[in-house]
Amino acid sequence: MQRDLLELKRILVVDDEPDVLSALAELLAMCHVEKASSFMEAKELLETQFFDIAILDIMGVDGYELLEIAKKHDVIPVMLTAHALTKDNLFKSFHNGAASYIPMEKMSDIVLLLNDILEARDKGKHPWWRWFNRLGSYMDKTFGPDWKEEDKEFWKTTGVWWE
Repeated sequence: MQRDLLELKRILVVDDEPDVLSALAELLAMCHVEKASSFMEAKELLETQFFDIAILDIMGVDGYELLEIAKKHDVIPVMLTAHALTKDNLFKSFHNGAASYIPMEKMSDIVLLLNDILEARDKGKHPWWRWFNRLGSYMDKTFGPDWKEEDKEFWKTTGVWWE
């Protein structure tokens, strides 16, 4: 597994559950990880410190508002969720500029998924370029095999498509 792209990156992890914050900090031990457990704490950190990536819980900390703040500060926003695992939230995350939408059950793959995002950036590709290959089968099981057909033209026009 390629770890060098994440090495020493500054990551902000935002979740209202302490065990999630601890688990992500442990998984991302090769990075400098800052943790925030509330919207206000995360907002202040995003506005006063530099981060390469912000991993944002959708519920509990107003993740979509934090996504907008992260984008204003050129921080790569990644949505991580357990309770907002819906097609609507997936599409909202994509449309609002999140670099990925990761189900909490796939948190153990965070290093691989973040490396994909950084590699995409380095190669000038869309940050979701490997998302379908990595998470498509999980989403098929979660949402049913035809979930992506609802917005098929959108996915094709963005250049992000499963094969």
